[in-house]
Amino acid sequence: MNDSDTIAAGVTSSDLGATSPNAESGQGEMTQRSAITLSVNDQVRRLEVDPRTSLLDALREHLRLSGTKKGCDHGQCGACTVLINGRRVNSCLTLAVMHEDDEIVTIEGLGGPDGLHPMQAAFVECDGFQCGYCTPGQICSAVGMLAEARAGWPSHATADVASPRIELTDEEIRERMSGNICRCAAYPNIVAAIRGIAEGSPE
Repeated sequence: MNDSDTIAAGVTSSDLGATSPNAESGQGEMTQRSAITLSVNDQVRRLEVDPRTSLLDALREHLRLSGTKKGCDHGQCGACTVLINGRRVNSCLTLAVMHEDDEIVTIEGLGGPDGLHPMQAAFVECDGFQCGYCTPGQICSAVGMLAEARAGWPSHATADVASPRIELTDEEIRERMSGNICRCAAYPNIVAAIRGIAEGSPE
């Protein structure tokens, strides 16, 4: 196993004009915690969380699945992308308590260094990363995106929205992956990795 394999596997506001009593006294009632059960990477995980806890924080801070990254924490960079019931979701924008009946897959659930998912292997083969921070989100998003294309969902770049088959050109892939930012600008290699999977064996 080399470093590339490891990278690819992934590792309140208050009312205006009001002063919080807790801020002054440092005391007060704790927020009631919610007991929830999540299905993550085919495992049942039980935890107690503040009901305001995002799915991203539940995965990272409570379940110690650090492959899902916290980037902007505003749904703008895509680093926190996971798959929920097969669809890609920015985990920083959804609450953990909302997903008790859902199947959640993180980068760790797609594959590990000893058994990479085809998309992970394609990113390694095409050198689709540099620092690797955005890579888990890129890979999860790419897997979800290919499923959307196979289902016939058009994008803004789709030439014929009535066609039952979506042609994944470079322009189409770039448009569909535009919600995932790579600050190292490895975009050409990311597109090449995704195109290779789209044109070859499905994952």
